[in-house]
Amino acid sequence: MYRVILLPRDADLRELRQALWAHRIGHRITEEDDGQVLWLVDPSQLEALRGLLDQWQRGEPLMPAGGKANRGSGSQWLTPFRRAPVTSVALGLCLLVFAATWLFGDLVIAALTIVPVGIVNGQPVTGSLAEGLASGQVWRLLSPIFLHFGWMHLIFNMLWLWFFGRQIEAIHGGRRMLTLLLLSGIGGNLAQYATGTVLFGGMSGVDFALLGYVWLMSRRRPGSGFFVPQMLVVFMLAWMVFTMTDVAALVGFGNVANEAHLGGLVVGLVLGWYHSRQKRYRR
Repeated sequence: MYRVILLPRDADLRELRQALWAHRIGHRITEEDDGQVLWLVDPSQLEALRGLLDQWQRGEPLMPAGGKANRGSGSQWLTPFRRAPVTSVALGLCLLVFAATWLFGDLVIAALTIVPVGIVNGQPVTGSLAEGLASGQVWRLLSPIFLHFGWMHLIFNMLWLWFFGRQIEAIHGGRRMLTLLLLSGIGGNLAQYATGTVLFGGMSGVDFALLGYVWLMSRRRPGSGFFVPQMLVVFMLAWMVFTMTDVAALVGFGNVANEAHLGGLVVGLVLGWYHSRQKRYRR
C-alpha cells in the first residue's frame, strides 16, 4: 500500500472516493492524528490518481464518460460486491445454506456433509468419503465450508471472508481468490476428515487460509498492497491455539474444527509463499 497524500480531517472525500472506484483505482483512506491519508494499491495508477486529485481540488467533474456519475443510489451499494464477485458469491452461498438449514433442518446438513449421512432404525449412519466420491458426490469435498451452525459462527466467518477476500480480489483478481477458496476449503475439509470427524462445517478454514496468504504477501512483498494489522494476526492465531485446548470446551465453545483451521492456514501460507516469489502482479 502506497501513501499518496495527507488531506484535512474535515475534508469531504465522498465524491473523490466515488470517482476513484469508478475509474477502478484501488485505494484506502485512513484516519490519522493530523488528517486523512489516501493510500494507493497499485503504483502504476499513481499518475491517474494524481490527475483526479488535481481535478477534485479544482472542483472539476471527476466521473468518467458514460454516465457513471448519474447512476442511481440503488445500484451504488452493489459496487463493492461487483468488485469482489468470488467473495460475494461465497458469502451469498453461506447465507443461502444457513437459511435453507433453518427451513429444512437436517436434510440440508446431510446433503452437504463431507460423507453421505442416512438414518437407519432412527440412528444416523455415515458412509465413507470414498463411497460418496464413487457415487459422483464430488461436491462433498468442498460443501462443508458453506455449513454454519449458529448466528455467531456465521457472522464471524463472513466478516473475515469479506475483509480478506475483497483485498485479495482487488489486488490479485477473482481467479486467485477462487483458487484459494477451493484449495483451502478442500484441504481444510480433508484435514478435519482425517481425524475421524464427519459432522463439521464452516468457512473458518478458508478464513485462516486468506489470513495466511495476505499476511505472507504483506511481509514478503511490502509493495504489493496487501495489509493486515499485526494485532489481528496475533488474535486469530491465539484463537486457533485456544480452541485446540480443553479450556475452550469448558467455557462453552463446544467442538471446533481445529484441523480444518490448521489445514486452511497451511494452504494459505504455501500459496502466499509461492506467489510472493512472482515478480509481477496482475490486478
